[in-house]
Amino acid sequence: MSTQPTEGAGRRVIGSTWEGVLLMIFTCACFAGMSAAIRHVSAEISVFQIAFVRNAIGTLILVPFMMRTGFGSFDPGRFRLFAVRAGIGVCAMWAWYSALQFTPLAEAITLNFTVSLWMIPVAILMLGERVGPRRWIATVVGFAGVLIVLQPGAETISVGGLLAILAALLFAVSMALVRLLARTESPLAIVFYMNLIMTPISLGPALWWWQTPTLEQLGWLLGIGCILTVAHFTMARALSIMEATAVVPLDFTRLPFAVAIGWFAFGEFPGAWTWVGAVFIVGSAVYIARREALLTRRRPSVIDP
Repeated sequence: MSTQPTEGAGRRVIGSTWEGVLLMIFTCACFAGMSAAIRHVSAEISVFQIAFVRNAIGTLILVPFMMRTGFGSFDPGRFRLFAVRAGIGVCAMWAWYSALQFTPLAEAITLNFTVSLWMIPVAILMLGERVGPRRWIATVVGFAGVLIVLQPGAETISVGGLLAILAALLFAVSMALVRLLARTESPLAIVFYMNLIMTPISLGPALWWWQTPTLEQLGWLLGIGCILTVAHFTMARALSIMEATAVVPLDFTRLPFAVAIGWFAFGEFPGAWTWVGAVFIVGSAVYIARREALLTRRRPSVIDP
């Protein structure tokens, strides 16, 4: 029997895998770069105004896609859950953008990796999931890394560090709500209606702190909104090609991108304790992601030991 079809299939798989890897690395570079851009712009423009422009641009970009699939896919009975998700999402955005103002870029992104750690208690409280001792131990190890980064007692804990952790917690709650919405709604509908609802929510504070941007500032704001929206699409594409267990380790390439950008753009380089804490946080997050994927492949009756 000829092996040519098998070899061709193998090449297609390899090509798809490399496409997913490159897309995820591109996504991480976009997220790190846009975090730096937000930090730069927030020195002159309110974080509330930045959040509003980002949400508005995201909504406008997604309108043509919704026109193709149809707006009628939305279930009105789920509006309350959409509204709660949008409110928490806006608060997470405000906290994250504020954290970028007051915290070195690499440190802020390191603390942002705790989203996967927060998902453990959040999943238990909101989704009723059962978590075994292995993942609890990994979570404790990850939060030990947070303490290493923040170094409580060595000096006053920075407001930016606390805001980064608060943003990670809110993002985790937001992700749990997305899991609930995903039971009845398509991914495109979830993203579109989230942006649609977040736009008016974020408008009020934006108007209170509004200042007319210069052409340069407007360019930054438009770039942030467009590139972040594109990054979400490329991340979704990468997740459609690769398993989550392969994508999660690649997500941590945001850190070297952040280190490089922080060094060249802001003259920052993370200290030794930030690197040590990052090892704890990243290692525990990768373990939790792989453990979650392993349990997903098992039958529902099998419980995490």
